[in-house]
Amino acid sequence: MGTCENNCFEVVTGSPVETIALGVKIGGNLVGGEVIGLVGNLGSGKTHLIKGIAEGLGVDRGGEVNSPTFVLVNEYTGPEVRLDIYHIDAYRLDSVAEFEMLGFDDLCYDRSVVLIEWADKIESALESIDPIRIELSHISENQRKIRLKNITSQLLSALKSQ
Repeated sequence: MGTCENNCFEVVTGSPVETIALGVKIGGNLVGGEVIGLVGNLGSGKTHLIKGIAEGLGVDRGGEVNSPTFVLVNEYTGPEVRLDIYHIDAYRLDSVAEFEMLGFDDLCYDRSVVLIEWADKIESALESIDPIRIELSHISENQRKIRLKNITSQLLSALKSQ
């Protein structure tokens, strides 16, 4: 566990369970209105982290949180969910225009959290909103380096206290 410069936090997780636990901590400290872009190679832990974030926001652990590869957007809501969660998979998108046609702007509001896997494919569409960026990379078969950039001071404090 460590920190990096200016509203940045870096940690190494040793298993999918630890990656999910980090996500729970992140989700538990989101307030709404956040757009989070996740970047990393296939198998780097993006979906595990999103499962944890959703759990931290109140999605039932047994609920189906998975990558929306074929539908492009999954929505997680319910009586126990603190904020509306939109999970976008940009992997199969061919252009920024296709991303914008998903109605991205309509998903961004004060009581929502938008999670975008493969955000690097549509980065130019996100520049004006300055999202939280989470970079995941392989260290070994089970270890992942996870770097969060552009996070709030509240989230940074919460992550440092883990």
